[in-house]
Amino acid sequence: MHLTVLGCRSGMPSGGQGSSGYLVSTESSRILLDCGPGVALALSAIGHPKMLDAVVISHFHLDHCYDLLPVGKALLSGRTRYGKHLASLPEADDHSERPPIPLYVPSGGRATLDKLAKLFPVATIPMLDKAFDIAFDVREYSAGEVFKAGDCEIGMHGLRHAVPNCGVRVEGPAGTLAYTGDTGRTDALISLAAKADLLLAEATLAVSDDGPHGHLSATDAGETAAAAEVGQLVLTHFISADPGWLHARQADARRVFDGPVRLAVPAARFGIQLS
Repeated sequence: MHLTVLGCRSGMPSGGQGSSGYLVSTESSRILLDCGPGVALALSAIGHPKMLDAVVISHFHLDHCYDLLPVGKALLSGRTRYGKHLASLPEADDHSERPPIPLYVPSGGRATLDKLAKLFPVATIPMLDKAFDIAFDVREYSAGEVFKAGDCEIGMHGLRHAVPNCGVRVEGPAGTLAYTGDTGRTDALISLAAKADLLLAEATLAVSDDGPHGHLSATDAGETAAAAEVGQLVLTHFISADPGWLHARQADARRVFDGPVRLAVPAARFGIQLS
C-alpha cells in the first residue's frame, strides 16, 4: 500500500505545487483523496484517471475539489466525436466504455457539482458537459458511513471545519491510512487515526488556532499522532514552500511525536504497511 502526493498546498497552487490531492494505491486498487487545483495535471503524470477505483472528497472548499471537472472531462474524452483522433496517440487505449467511477462527496454535494459543470458548457460537444452524469457515479455520504472501494474499506469521520468535513480512514489488506482533510482540534481526530499505519495530517498553521474556521498546527498533528499511536506522520496542506518554514513545522511535530515525521511534497511516495 502506498501514498503518492499529487498536491500539498493550502489554498491555491503556488510555486509549482498543486492544492490538496493524494493517491492511495494497493496491489489492485487506486483511490484519489481530494482533487484540488493542479491535481488533474499531477495525476496525468502517473496515468489516465480511468485507473481510479474511487474518488473521495473530504469537503467542498475550492482547494480540495476544483479539479474534479477536468478529471471528469478527461474521462469523457474517448466518448466524444474526437475519440477517433485520440486513438492514434501512443498513450491511448480503449477507455470509452468503462463504467463510471464512484465519486463520494459530502451530503448536498451533487447540486454543487451540477453548478460547476454548467459554468463551462461545450455547445458543440454536449457530451463533455456530462462529467458528473457519465464519467462519475456521484454518491453523497454523511459522517459515520463506511463503504468499499476496490480492496479497501473507507470510513468517514466527521471533524471540525468551517464547512462539513470528514476525515477519511482507508483500511487496505496491507495497512491503514488516516487523512484529516481540513479540521480544527477535536477529540474525533483520535478515533479517525487510532493505530493507523500512516496519518496524513494537515499542518496549515505555525501555532494552534481554536477559532471557528478550523485548521491544525504541526504541533496539533504531532499530538494527534502520539495520542492515536500511529506508525508514521506525514504533514501536508502547507501555506508556504519555504524550506525553513517547513523544517520548523517538522521539528514542531517531532517534539511531541516519537515516530517518523515526514513532509509532503508533490510526487513523494510513502509506503504504508502494518505496524
